[in-house]
Amino acid sequence: MITSSALVSPGLTHGFFTRKGGVSSGIYEGLNVGLGSKDNRDSVLENRKRAASALGAEADWLATPYQIHSPNVISLSAPFAEGADKNGDALVTNQPGLAIGVLTADCGPVLFADSQAGVVGAAHAGWKGAIGGVLENTVAAMEALGARRENISAVLGPTISQSAYEVGPEFYDRFSEQDRDWKHYFIASRTTDHHMFDLPAFIIDRLKQADIGDVHALALCTYADEEQFFSYRRTTHRKEPDYGRQISAIMLSGD
Repeated sequence: MITSSALVSPGLTHGFFTRKGGVSSGIYEGLNVGLGSKDNRDSVLENRKRAASALGAEADWLATPYQIHSPNVISLSAPFAEGADKNGDALVTNQPGLAIGVLTADCGPVLFADSQAGVVGAAHAGWKGAIGGVLENTVAAMEALGARRENISAVLGPTISQSAYEVGPEFYDRFSEQDRDWKHYFIASRTTDHHMFDLPAFIIDRLKQADIGDVHALALCTYADEEQFFSYRRTTHRKEPDYGRQISAIMLSGD
């Protein structure tokens, strides 16, 4: 797993996991943690167990939401109960020993921490969630648990880069109509009427505008680095039937 110095603090553990170190095979080769994929379920559960172990958590104390590209944030004090509503795109907690994470395969995984207050968060930020406010809502949910905005550090993990993210005219129009200043997140592509969208820059700017204490990005592209990362768009271009997901997670260790 990859770590960021911005989230290194006593009593805190985190990781932006790659696809390496798992038991899945074929197109899912490696550490596929996506229970929503068509991968062998036992393999996915073993991969999730390995990720939890790397963080120092029990396997059943690794919580991830059912992601729906929404602005919804769930506050947890324990693992999801059987039958609980898991629909959402971010989790926050102040419970030591509970690892919270999000799954991605091009969208932006953002980990948050106020180590002084003992509050952490994890958000899945695709373009829909980022526009909808999932990042701002995560900060607000952390504040509700006692965090202070100015003490929160946030790190954007591996995300598809602008050079790999071509979008059509309807996508560009939606952004430019909502805010004309957002046009600077696009450059023209080689395809007529298409553009290349800078999702990482959009996410980073949203985080900075939330007035939190510290914002960083790993600046790693999921599409370009097949050895380390799964990528939905790369899979789509190859016309493969499915794709794996990597996890980014954070936990208060209570040490």
